[in-house]
Amino acid sequence: MLRALDIRDLLIIDHLELAFQPGLNVLTGETGAGKSILLDSLGFVLGWRGRAELVRQGAAQGEVIAEFDLGADHPAHAILQEAGLPGGEELVLRRVNTADGRKTAWVNDRRCSGEVLRRLSETLVELHGQHDDRGLLNPRGHRALLDAFASISGLLAQTRTAWGAVAKARKTVQATRAALEAVRAEEEFLRHAVAELDKLDPQVGEDETLDAQRRQMQQAERIRGDIARAYALLSEGAEPSLGEAQRWLEGVEGGDDSGLTAPLSALSRAMVELGEAQDGVQRVLEGLEFNPGDLEDCEARLFEIRALARKYGVQPDELAAHADLLRGKLAALDAGDRDLSDQEAALAQADADYQSLADQLSAARRDNADALDQAVMAELAPLKMERAVFKTLIEPAEAGPEGCDAVAFTVATNPGAPSGPLNKIASGGELSRFLLALKVCLRGDDQSKTLIFDEIDRGVGGATADAVGRRLKSLATSGQVLVVTHSPQVAAQGGFHWRVQKRVAEGITLSEVVPLDTENRVDEIARMVSGDTITPEARAAARALLAS
Repeated sequence: MLRALDIRDLLIIDHLELAFQPGLNVLTGETGAGKSILLDSLGFVLGWRGRAELVRQGAAQGEVIAEFDLGADHPAHAILQEAGLPGGEELVLRRVNTADGRKTAWVNDRRCSGEVLRRLSETLVELHGQHDDRGLLNPRGHRALLDAFASISGLLAQTRTAWGAVAKARKTVQATRAALEAVRAEEEFLRHAVAELDKLDPQVGEDETLDAQRRQMQQAERIRGDIARAYALLSEGAEPSLGEAQRWLEGVEGGDDSGLTAPLSALSRAMVELGEAQDGVQRVLEGLEFNPGDLEDCEARLFEIRALARKYGVQPDELAAHADLLRGKLAALDAGDRDLSDQEAALAQADADYQSLADQLSAARRDNADALDQAVMAELAPLKMERAVFKTLIEPAEAGPEGCDAVAFTVATNPGAPSGPLNKIASGGELSRFLLALKVCLRGDDQSKTLIFDEIDRGVGGATADAVGRRLKSLATSGQVLVVTHSPQVAAQGGFHWRVQKRVAEGITLSEVVPLDTENRVDEIARMVSGDTITPEARAAARALLAS
């Protein structure tokens, strides 16, 4: 509920403080007195887009403060929490507009954006008028209004959940298809590469081992000839010469002091060392023996491993892991077809579940559309529009989280006349009554918003205006309604009455709002009945209206 509105230095308002009440609040006054300025000021603090220049001439800035009472379950609490703003039972909105056009907003003394104000406003205030495109005249909101009338929030929630499941399943299928298509594009390459790598079967560390073996065999090939020649000399020349020399010396040794004992001992030792040298060289030769074909095989495999490593852009030791990676892609391709089939089946099931709920939603809307049409028609009769036809049109639409229906409220002002959108078919007075009838039927149990009707009674009078006033009063029974009106019949139904008027102070025209007591209400309603000159008859008519 809107509890208070404080306006400073906006347009022709220097300072106004208004304290609103539950029930029907009525604002009256002559044309041009400033009633629309009040709505502009309220729209400004709520973040609505309106006039570009609001600051009163000569003032540095304009300011509006709006105070609202919030119930414990008011939807504004969720917005405050999401925006990180302080909450509570009281909500204070403040917005400042400087003379150079800068705008700054606060919520409960915390800075916030205009977008947050607009989101809050959708939960706080509902404006209805002949030129309002935010409320009942906006076809984009008609489906939500029908759903609220039908009380199908549970089915609607199920449908949204089912739509989410469809979207998730569709995303999974699309991702799997994309992945499979990417793999299929290289399937031929993968199969060739895996076959090539499997045939070679490279092992980790094999490149290093083969390279060492190759070097060893190449080195052996170079030195073996020299060692063999040395072995031949040791075996064929040295030993016979040493043996013959030893025999000659032993033959001439004749005594103990011949001087040959030491040389003979040396020759004996040389013969032993020579034998050991021969054995050692022989062992080396045997170790250097290899099949020349082994070197060719070693080099061929080493070169093949390195060629494949260059081909696939990896290190030789990484070839085995790369082969495993390619095998994994092939396995994923084979398994992906099975996964895709399962995912497509899950998508089909999710879509069938969604369609079933969407069909139930459509049926519920059609059933309740008839009930809404009858309810609105019943409200139109007392508003002197018994010949008008109201019809809720439901047509197929693209599937979405709230079903497959497009909903639009249409009217025909007379039987047989073509029907069409509310704001294109009805005249000003007719449109006001259609909107009021709709609001009466759609109000339901939602009393969280302050309803504002801006001259919704324009173009009607007499008994029709009285019927309008009584319905506005009915809407305000358990909530708050603000009405800007020129109709005495509507004004008389108000529980609280303010007069908007102009005054001139020091040559400057200003707008002010005056709360009216019982006698002043009589005079104001009499003025609305008779004009500037208030006659006794007009006062009597005013009292009669108030008494009724």
